[in-house]
Amino acid sequence: MKRLARLLAFLALVAALGLMTASLFMPPERLDLPPPPPLTGSVERIVIEKAARRMQLFQNGQPVRTYRIALGFAPEGDKDRQGDGKTPEGEFRIDRRNARSAFTLSLGLDYPQRDDVDRAAQGGYSPGGDIFIHGQPNALPDGFKLKGDWTAGCVALTNTEMAEVWAVTPIGTRVEIRP
Repeated sequence: MKRLARLLAFLALVAALGLMTASLFMPPERLDLPPPPPLTGSVERIVIEKAARRMQLFQNGQPVRTYRIALGFAPEGDKDRQGDGKTPEGEFRIDRRNARSAFTLSLGLDYPQRDDVDRAAQGGYSPGGDIFIHGQPNALPDGFKLKGDWTAGCVALTNTEMAEVWAVTPIGTRVEIRP
């Protein structure tokens, strides 16, 4: 019952911030999939394909894991400014890890980069920031995931998948986000 109350509080906060999308009105789906064999060692690269809603981990130049992902609530196009709901495109690096985020684990990207900051300064707006690869909201009961694109610009996985990614992704890992 406490988890349901936390979930409802989270959804109320998201709605108050104007981040509510149709996918959040649908009940979360239950996941009952067996885990894949464990990965060993670190990944060297992550490739995210926004149009395919796919994220791949690479070791020794080869894809070793593929995940279905959720993106920002307005996923088409490159991130331009804070609040646009877009997931940025380009080359990034993991520059921080947060085990205590509002979402199950999170790996931060080095966004905004210098050209994003310069463009936004010339336009008189904020480029945004705090772009992460993360799991589901902590308020969501275990074994569930939100449907559709629901983040504010991040890349979301299931909690089980995020725990796996977290375990093999060090600071400095290259991340390519393609349209």
